[in-house]
Amino acid sequence: MLNWDELVASCSTCIKCQLGSTRKKIVIGRGNINAPIMMIGEGPGEQEDLQGLPFVGPAGKLLDLLLEAQMIKKEDYYIANIVKCRPPGNRVPLDEEAERCLPFLRNQVYLIKPKIIVCLGSTAMKYIIDKEAKITQIRGQWIERKGYWIMPTFHPAALLRDESKKLLMWEDIKKVKQRLDNICQN
Repeated sequence: MLNWDELVASCSTCIKCQLGSTRKKIVIGRGNINAPIMMIGEGPGEQEDLQGLPFVGPAGKLLDLLLEAQMIKKEDYYIANIVKCRPPGNRVPLDEEAERCLPFLRNQVYLIKPKIIVCLGSTAMKYIIDKEAKITQIRGQWIERKGYWIMPTFHPAALLRDESKKLLMWEDIKKVKQRLDNICQN
């Protein structure tokens, strides 16, 4: 495993797949690298590619509001993605792209050592939990694996398209806050 500086340098020069040649900026993550919660999304969008930070567009602003409303402090989470470079047209990352980028994400998890991992959307769920799982069937359910508590939920962008998902994601993040409070008390 690489240390944090080595990981950033390796990500920054990566051209293991076609996404590396089209990115404007590498998007490694944002937040506290010692946080008890790690949130994982799909991949950078346009704003993320321009700024070099994940979840800074409309979906990211919605996620920030949701976390703030649940009183989850910024120092309590770190946000990353399955892929570190923007897929063209914001398409879902191809399996090959995800597989080439997953070692970076695994290295991040190893260094951050979160207690809770939140899979934001079906792409994150597919690569973290199970390729065959359906987000609508397992969202909101805790999965314990390798010492991590994993919560699959909707991607905040899904809430922008379908407001009926807002209450469900609110309940999921509420469970994350409750688990965080339990972990902090013990």
